[in-house]
Amino acid sequence: MRLLSLRLQNFRQHADTHITFERGLTGIIGPNGSGKSTLLEAIAWALYGNPAARGTRDSIRFSRAAPRSPVRVELAFELAGHRYRVIRGLTNAEVYLDAGETPIANTITGATELLQRRLGMTRAEFFHTYFTGQKELDIMAALGAAERARFLSRVLGYDRISGAQELARERRRAILAETNGLKQGMPDPDAIWRAVSDAEARVAVARTRAAEADVAHQSAADKLTALVPRWQDAQAQRDARQQLVSELRVAESEAMSFARDVERLDRELEAMAQAHEELLPLRAQMTALLPVREALVGQEQLAAADARRQAMMERVAAYAEEDAKLSERAARLESAPALEVDTTAQLLTLRNALAEAERTLSQERDLWSRDRQAAETRLETLRTQYAELTRQRETLEGLGEQSPCPTCGRPLGTNFHTVLDQLTEQIETLRVDGNYYRQRTEQLTALPAAIEALEESRRTAQGEVAAAERRLQRIQDAIAEAARLSEQRAQVTLRLQEATAQLALLPSGYDAAQHAALRADAARLQELENRVARVSGLVDREVAARSERTRVLVARDSARARMMSLETQQAALGMDDGTYASVRDAYDTAAAEGRRAELEALAASGEAERARAALDVAEQGRRDLARLQGTLDTLDTEKRLHDELDRALTDLRTDLNFQLRPELADIASRFLDDLTDGRYTHLEFDEEYRLLVLEDGLPKPVISGGEEDLCNLVLRLAISQMIAERAGQAFSLLILDEVFGSLDETRRANVVELLRKLNDRFEQVIVITHIEQVREGLDRVLLVHFDETRGCSVVTGGVRLPVEDALGGDAQAALPLLDDESEDPLSLAEA
Repeated sequence: MRLLSLRLQNFRQHADTHITFERGLTGIIGPNGSGKSTLLEAIAWALYGNPAARGTRDSIRFSRAAPRSPVRVELAFELAGHRYRVIRGLTNAEVYLDAGETPIANTITGATELLQRRLGMTRAEFFHTYFTGQKELDIMAALGAAERARFLSRVLGYDRISGAQELARERRRAILAETNGLKQGMPDPDAIWRAVSDAEARVAVARTRAAEADVAHQSAADKLTALVPRWQDAQAQRDARQQLVSELRVAESEAMSFARDVERLDRELEAMAQAHEELLPLRAQMTALLPVREALVGQEQLAAADARRQAMMERVAAYAEEDAKLSERAARLESAPALEVDTTAQLLTLRNALAEAERTLSQERDLWSRDRQAAETRLETLRTQYAELTRQRETLEGLGEQSPCPTCGRPLGTNFHTVLDQLTEQIETLRVDGNYYRQRTEQLTALPAAIEALEESRRTAQGEVAAAERRLQRIQDAIAEAARLSEQRAQVTLRLQEATAQLALLPSGYDAAQHAALRADAARLQELENRVARVSGLVDREVAARSERTRVLVARDSARARMMSLETQQAALGMDDGTYASVRDAYDTAAAEGRRAELEALAASGEAERARAALDVAEQGRRDLARLQGTLDTLDTEKRLHDELDRALTDLRTDLNFQLRPELADIASRFLDDLTDGRYTHLEFDEEYRLLVLEDGLPKPVISGGEEDLCNLVLRLAISQMIAERAGQAFSLLILDEVFGSLDETRRANVVELLRKLNDRFEQVIVITHIEQVREGLDRVLLVHFDETRGCSVVTGGVRLPVEDALGGDAQAALPLLDDESEDPLSLAEA
């Protein structure tokens, strides 16, 4: 894999950065926080998406980016003879092959999966292969034996075996749990077989009992069938007897009712004979009292006229009294117009006085409010100045003579005490003024006595004005009332005259005693009329009563004849109560036997069904037992398979770990041979994965710092080589991020020199560091710095070539070699 170009738009702190990568040893140099490692993050994000980014998806966008501006990373690289161009944003991703204009993948998931397949590496494998992070060169030396083994297994992907083994063990535990659950829930096989045997025996017994019950039921049914005709005949005769008895009771009831009606009609005819004797005297008395009713009508009319006279007299008296009151009120209201003039003038004077009082009060209150506001404002200003000067004095006292001048910013030096004394004097002046204005503010908080007196005067004037207004309103109401009184007096006088005239027209001569006597005679006349009406009614019903008596006598005789006929029919029936009871008892006994036999047959049939159901349940339990046993056999087979898989994975991991040390040592030895020009040709790992350098076939006990850096480098290269070989990719790219941080200057130079010796193995080696001293040993330098004005990272760079190759031996010439997107050219000497 070889990187060709990278472009970042609104990615992290890079607003718009474009880099072209070349072959050889390239350095990306810049201070910490300038955005160097962001370039590597952008490469990984372009290939593997959001999982390769630091932080959250929302933190990727450039903080100063314009609204709706896109976040975009474009990466071009070569792999296996093809050129790939990846364009990834927050919501889209596209992959182009060679110079094609149509993407071969155009979704986020599709692009990520395609690139992972083409690279043959997961995100973790890619990082472990091509990237070496900060402090990772000597990471093996800082780990213990077990930690070294785990580290190598992890970076080489052997931890996936452990993951697979854990999955197998988890499945085995699940199988064991399921097996134990099935065993705990399985019924006892002996109990199942006993239940089947018992159910079969129960079915046989139930069937025998059901057959016997059916035979007994049939015998009882035959016996009952033989008694049915005799029982039906007895029931028919009993029903006929009961019908005759019922009709006889009805006939007896009718005969008795008709006899009572005859007695009632005889009493009514006797009363009618007495009514004939009383009717003539009553009519004579009623004729004598008929004139009383006419005299009572005349007396009633006089009584009504007398009642109207009394009411009219009361009305005349009321009208006369009302006229007198109105005259008296009119006399009192004659002085109202003069009072209105005097009261109006007095009210005007009082209102002028009130206006003057309110104006004076407003002026005094405004003056007091302005004084209080000015004092509060001045006090707040003094407090702010006091706090500011106190803070300045504390700052000066803390810094001493090195304090900056408040005016020019230079150190005060010998003027320190003078400035400090001036600040102290100003603070004391502000404190005194502040105390004065604080006291002044407290004095002005309460309302002055003069204003309170003016308030009281205003309230008094307001009360007087209100009283005068109410008095004027009452006078004006009286004037309006006087105008109304004249109209009311005229109306009252007219009503008095009309009432007097009506009183003179009413008749007189009413006698209360005579009226009462006439009422008593009229009541006695009404009573006589009612009695005559009752007696006349009895006399009028005599003919109908006699006809009704004749009809009732005929009906009574007919009912008695019917009773005699029914008694004769009842005597002719041959079925008596004793015979009916005997037939009924025989039938009830046979029916009870039949029902008992039927119930026993039903019970036997039900028991047979239950026995069959119990047998079905037992058979189902036997089938469930067989099914569970089959499931247990399957689970046992699967458990044995997972046991074997666990052992096989353990053996595989053991074999891989056993092969790891010699294979890793062989690859590292080849790198060591190349980097030392054959001085050291072989190294190996002991059982604790400590790296040992062999010299003449013997372990070298002590190595120098540069040799240690060499060993760390070849180890890291060997690990990356193994990962790349397993992925089927050529190991042609190496990226080192801040690997010089813990090294001194000499060891840094050694590592750079070692990296230069890898030119024949790696097309590209990219070193990211904040240390400027290593740039002299690099082929090309990209400088990264943060532009405070624009608020973004800026990348500039050039190529460093041997002087003889660049200028043909002229060591004084300088040739600027830049990529197209560089902003600040760097000469050869500056690079």
